[in-house]
Amino acid sequence: MPPAAELTSPRSPRVVAARRLARRSFRGKERRFLAEGPQAVREAADHRAGGERTLLELFATPEAAERHGDIVEAALATGVPVHRATEEIVASISQTVTPQGMVGVCRFLDRPVEEILAARPRLVAVLAHVRDPGNAGTVLRCADAAGADAVILTDASVDLYNPKAVRASVGSLFHLPVAVGVPVERAVAGLAAAGTRVLAADGGGDRDLDAELDADAMGGPTAWIFGNEAWGLPAETRALADAVVRVPIHGRAESLNLATAAAVCLYASARAQRAPGGCRAAS
Repeated sequence: MPPAAELTSPRSPRVVAARRLARRSFRGKERRFLAEGPQAVREAADHRAGGERTLLELFATPEAAERHGDIVEAALATGVPVHRATEEIVASISQTVTPQGMVGVCRFLDRPVEEILAARPRLVAVLAHVRDPGNAGTVLRCADAAGADAVILTDASVDLYNPKAVRASVGSLFHLPVAVGVPVERAVAGLAAAGTRVLAADGGGDRDLDAELDADAMGGPTAWIFGNEAWGLPAETRALADAVVRVPIHGRAESLNLATAAAVCLYASARAQRAPGGCRAAS
């Protein structure tokens, strides 16, 4: 089945509307965002929330539409408008230096934090004061890979729907529940009420991750708070946690970057939760 429409003018209302979603103010107003590249678009096409499809519109070059015909077919099968467009038009919508010829317009995915907490999550990543969109997307991807149940972005963190964050998540944005704009105090209080132990990841923590694992202290429901890339977590945020935990540095490296530290912490929890006596059944 061929795409439903062809676009040749960069002034087309559909193109202009999609291009505006590169700006946060328009994303917030429309509650829509851009997913770039075949991997993200494929995930969006498969995603549903509240019975509604997530992918609302698809722009593709003729070459990309032919190469990824399965994505085009899946979109058309669910009533998503698919527009064949020139490389210049798709590039004008894309936010990458080397566009992959396919951009989807998607509805926002975030859920109320109360809904996430009501599900009694066992592993949660809380992004507090994370300002770099690439890091935010990468941590979300790490959380997905580690089997986390949810990600919470506080009101001091970057926009989840920033194109760079969406790209860095490599489709994981569509895999697990996410809440955004939550004050960190509210997030921690809700997690504690849900029976979750809250750990702040910080290089200056008084607890050692290896020691916590050796003491079998990480098998229960856990939330990790991750802070700013440059200056970590402020004292008032660390004070909210049940413990401040550092990833041990066994070599001569000065520190770990945010995404690497998050991956280590999340996988440590995932392993402890799946061990005998942990809160998840061993696989």
